[in-house]
Amino acid sequence: MKTSNQIHRRTFLRGLGAAMALPLMDSMAPLRTLGGTAGRALPKRMAVLYVPNGVVIPNWVPKTTGFDFDLPPILQPLSSYKQDLIVMSGLTQDGGRGNGDGPGDHARAASTFLTGTQALKSEGSQIRAGMSADQVAVDAVARETRMPSLELGTENGRQAGKCDSGYSCAYSNNISWRNETTPLTKETNPRLVFERLFGNGDSREMRESLARRQRLKKSILDFVHEDARRLDGKVGGADQLKLGEYLTAVREIEQRVERAEREASSPVEVPSGTEKPEGKPESFEEHIRLMADMMVLAFQTDVTRVSTFMLANEGSNKAYRFIGVNDGHHDLSHHQNDADRLSKITQINRFHVSQFAYLLRRLKSIREGEGTLLDNCMILYGSGISDGNRHNDENLPLVLAGRGGGTILTGRHVAYAEETPMNNLLLSMVRLMGSNVDRFGDSTGPLPGLEG
Repeated sequence: MKTSNQIHRRTFLRGLGAAMALPLMDSMAPLRTLGGTAGRALPKRMAVLYVPNGVVIPNWVPKTTGFDFDLPPILQPLSSYKQDLIVMSGLTQDGGRGNGDGPGDHARAASTFLTGTQALKSEGSQIRAGMSADQVAVDAVARETRMPSLELGTENGRQAGKCDSGYSCAYSNNISWRNETTPLTKETNPRLVFERLFGNGDSREMRESLARRQRLKKSILDFVHEDARRLDGKVGGADQLKLGEYLTAVREIEQRVERAEREASSPVEVPSGTEKPEGKPESFEEHIRLMADMMVLAFQTDVTRVSTFMLANEGSNKAYRFIGVNDGHHDLSHHQNDADRLSKITQINRFHVSQFAYLLRRLKSIREGEGTLLDNCMILYGSGISDGNRHNDENLPLVLAGRGGGTILTGRHVAYAEETPMNNLLLSMVRLMGSNVDRFGDSTGPLPGLEG
């Protein structure tokens, strides 16, 4: 392709209050693909999905290691992506243990999961944990993107007051920490995430744009139509197809956001003690998948390269009636080896893994270079508690998906020695993202075996 026809990587489609970044296109300056050598490397992305209350470990850990392993019941929804992931056993977050601080395992589980640091036991404003691994990665790549990171969730949760045995609610409701005293509050409202991704950064103009779109019943695509039309005339057939698919995906997500807002504004009675929906979908599964799809768009357009997603807050007692589980999740996690409770928790665990599988499917469906968007990602899925009944912090349930731009050998179950720090894994991930740190928490070095 002639240089004169190339598009700058940071091209935006602009309109009133809108600035839509573009996905990687053939017309852009050449990037090095997984199998190539010319140009600069395709960007790596890092995401962490967190689930609360542990899992049923016997239904999670594969019975054999290496490449020849079968996915156990909880992980079976990942069968189509077995070759794209590593199941890891044996890793420990020591900061999640009491270590003399007494009860409060749920607060410690979430707060230490990515910080590798034991939280200060406090329920007031005097909180202290540590800078989380995702934010260490941000420091290495944020200058390359419009948005440093994207923090997502489904449950709001308080940021002060007592939530778990003398620990501040900030610990149970956040996994991303900018520094030891500043948790990064996750966004749970799909509309606000959408406007962050596709707004131009001017809050006043974005509000005006949203109000005008809603008044006129217009799509954000109507505001960038002229830029999109001009760009379509400059690129080849393959890029025209890619641009069309991207704009269609944006519009489909916008429609889902609008539908959620209509559902939330319907005059329905909200049970006492239940938070106001605030534009969230009525379906919990749709809420998760809508947020996941926006993470995919953020990665696809290189708006950000780092994201975290709490599928639910630590200690959440949400009932999963839509899959036939009427009891609260946290209550069930104290199963005392009761067969009925174990069966119900397994159902919840499988539901969460199914949402992880949905994210992987979306990432793998997008071509990037000679591979897929998933190939250039590292997506860590797991919980800060191993078994919900024991509240133990060794042998944490962890899966790493994606090849990290060709640096990770997937399709395996790797069992590490007992008490291997999970922080070794986090150290490896942030270094693959470009950080030059040589230690993280109680790490003893990079985690061996990721590259095979």
